[in-house]
Amino acid sequence: MDTTTAYGGYVHGYSGREARRLGDQADALAELLHGGTRYAAGSRVLEVGCGVGAQTVHLAARSPGAHLTAVDVSGESLAQARARVAAACPGARVDWVRADVFDLPFGDGVFDHVFVCFVLEHLRDPEGALAAVRRVLRPGGTLTVIEGDHGSAFLHPDSADARSVIGHLVALQAAAGGDALVGRRLWRLLDGAGFGGAVVSPRTVFADGSRPDLMRAFTLDTFTAMVEGVGDEAVAAGLCTRAEWERGVAGLRRAAGEGGAFCYTFFKAVAVRGG
Repeated sequence: MDTTTAYGGYVHGYSGREARRLGDQADALAELLHGGTRYAAGSRVLEVGCGVGAQTVHLAARSPGAHLTAVDVSGESLAQARARVAAACPGARVDWVRADVFDLPFGDGVFDHVFVCFVLEHLRDPEGALAAVRRVLRPGGTLTVIEGDHGSAFLHPDSADARSVIGHLVALQAAAGGDALVGRRLWRLLDGAGFGGAVVSPRTVFADGSRPDLMRAFTLDTFTAMVEGVGDEAVAAGLCTRAEWERGVAGLRRAAGEGGAFCYTFFKAVAVRGG
């Protein structure tokens, strides 16, 4: 397979602001996303698409005796991930490997567990990536996949402008070769890649005035910041005017303010590789 056609563009970019947003998101949602995921001491765990290490920190903290291997296609992201984990989890056992998910430089069945978070949404061929991951997972080993679904977002006060800019982000990601709605497809993708018996569970985050810290950390600093970050691309693509974009972002900000509420659903799948 020509792997150059398998990756979509990362529409959020690689700025320092985006790295901070990824860290904010991982920290705010650590229990929601990582709850139930712990690996035994001595187990060999592969994290595919570790990026800047935002999730690696939580994997290392929750499974301190595991031996982690973190893979990403970007050398710059790996350097940031290494520094982040060294600061947050000194002594963590992590091997850092620059590699392509479609051409992993490991033997068959060498890992006990594989963890994939917020990666499939950026790939043109997510099922092919899962099949490539299956090769390096031992029979009986587990695969955990976490993805979002922007179609699951709703807010109060409701705002047609806010819903429009979320839709523009979905369209931009689709144009780049990804799928911001991939969460709803996890079971089918896993089944197609040879993982029978996968179990998919919704992980819903709801923030309102009773959860002001979560309102700030997720609604404002994670989701709204993500949407704001692609405004220039949306306007340049002719999806909306600058004024329309700003009205949409303002609607999201109102949902993060006094009297507002925001809800979003992630999907977490766990599968076991058969023989």
